[in-house]
Amino acid sequence: RLAVVWFDAHGDLNTPETSPSGNVHGMPLAAALGQAPEWFRHERLTLPALDPSRVALVGIRSLDPSERAFLRETGIRVFTMSDIDRIGIERAMREALDRVAGPGFVHVSLDLDSLDPEVAPGVGTPVPGGLTYREARLACELIAESGIAGSFEVVESNPILDRENMT
Repeated sequence: RLAVVWFDAHGDLNTPETSPSGNVHGMPLAAALGQAPEWFRHERLTLPALDPSRVALVGIRSLDPSERAFLRETGIRVFTMSDIDRIGIERAMREALDRVAGPGFVHVSLDLDSLDPEVAPGVGTPVPGGLTYREARLACELIAESGIAGSFEVVESNPILDRENMT
């Protein structure tokens, strides 16, 4: 099983039945947690692929009601931007890394909309109030220092929406 640190403005915990928008890009974490319908499945992918006890969401500030309910039910650790404002990015990241540490593979997903739109405007679903450049950089440094990440992806860069290659 995988563990994941998931940086995002959104939960990505919707299913086709719960999604207000119907956008599939709001469903990947739900799918990895085994909440997706059969048509999400693939013969080379065992679902659920994630254990909720080894998932940490960072930078969250836009959740749908069904996502909030799912997070309460599963006990997934969430560090909202309000949490980060209160405790700081270093403590949030150390707690997130402690949450995902252990046997198996640790994946880090950095959705660029986790950053504030002033820092990363080139995303499809910007939400004000995100991570600063310095917070994101420190978070990545702490991940690197921990040595536990087996993979790291950067998602949702949209050059068409960017301003002067800022993102």
